[in-house]
Amino acid sequence: MRKRSPAHPATPPDVDRQEPAVRVLRRFRVVFNAVRTHFQQVEKSVGLGGAQAWALSVIGQRPGIGVGELAREMDIHQSTASNLVRQLLARGLVATEPHATDRRAVQLRALPAGQRVMSRSKGPFSGVLPRALAELDEATLLRLDEDLSRLIEVLDADQRAATQTLADL
Repeated sequence: MRKRSPAHPATPPDVDRQEPAVRVLRRFRVVFNAVRTHFQQVEKSVGLGGAQAWALSVIGQRPGIGVGELAREMDIHQSTASNLVRQLLARGLVATEPHATDRRAVQLRALPAGQRVMSRSKGPFSGVLPRALAELDEATLLRLDEDLSRLIEVLDADQRAATQTLADL
């Protein structure tokens, strides 16, 4: 019986001899588990879902941000951002103020209760996957983009999921 590598104690010893599809599937599981674990830790420390915590952190860092800007900052659909803001408003964590020049728009700011919530966790509120991707070099990102595009094509996946938060998947 082979010993497991101390650097990777959870990696089964026969992983290198398996089919590439099985190895890749396992790697996806590791990535998904890291994302899920991170958002569970954020939720436990701040008492909000991962997407709500991320939205609150953006609002706290950018007082006066609008809903459309929040959606762009989080790379989500505007309706998703509106729903997150509505939830944060209901919990008394953010407030809206009329925009100075556009009557249809509002500006968002974190209330003291929201600031206290955010001080209970160190983040990253955007999630571990965006942070990890930002650390990869351009060549790796381009390769990942091409390969994942092909996988999405084979899956015939719904492209609308691209603007959902990972915490909501």
